[in-house]
Amino acid sequence: MELNLSFIPLSESATVRFSMETPLVQIRALTKVYRRGANDVVALRRVDLDISRGEFLALMGPSGSGKSTLLHIIAGIDRPTEGQCLVGGIDVSRLSERALTLWRHQNVGFVFQSFNLIPVLTAYENVELPLLVTSLSRRERKEHVQAALELVGLSDRQHHLPGQLSGGQEQRVAIARAIVPDPNLIVADEPTGNLDSQAAASVLQLLQVLNSKAGKTVVLVTHDPKAAAYAHRTAHLEKGELLETGTAGS
Repeated sequence: MELNLSFIPLSESATVRFSMETPLVQIRALTKVYRRGANDVVALRRVDLDISRGEFLALMGPSGSGKSTLLHIIAGIDRPTEGQCLVGGIDVSRLSERALTLWRHQNVGFVFQSFNLIPVLTAYENVELPLLVTSLSRRERKEHVQAALELVGLSDRQHHLPGQLSGGQEQRVAIARAIVPDPNLIVADEPTGNLDSQAAASVLQLLQVLNSKAGKTVVLVTHDPKAAAYAHRTAHLEKGELLETGTAGS
């Protein structure tokens, strides 16, 4: 599938290299504890991690290792019990709910395993949803939505309902919805978990292109080494602790 990247500004070289000098995400002594009845469940324990601008990072680990919890805190969906999570220099855990909602809308694109498309809306309408709260005119929204759908190769499916699409197509609609506001950070939680191998490869290649050509910082949660191999680097968690980080595929 050829991708039209005219929707997203590219660097002059058309290949964006990530910068190790200015981390987009800075995590320090991050701890998350959930209360379950009379018991405390430690999901994360004093995690330290930097994610560079323009990096593609894969978070790996067994079920219950804390990788999704860490992703949700980075994305401002959840808050830590202790520690800091700075994104672009902002401690997102200290924002009010209203400020956090606005921050997420402007800075984060979400891609999840279950697609989270609204079944009664067309692909076009699902992608347009994040733009309805902006000041863009109807014509401007149309331009953005059509460009995003073209980018993911689904211009000819824009009037289809989710139930009329394959799983891989649904996930590409979800990616189009995630990128249509042009966020700096894309977070993906097991985005290929419900897909066959061919559709999964297509989705991962799309995330890789958004990272390498458009400079998006991508954080991917996966348990699949084949998916993690698309990233620059992997971070392994187990029982809430960050055990190691290393080059993907090493």
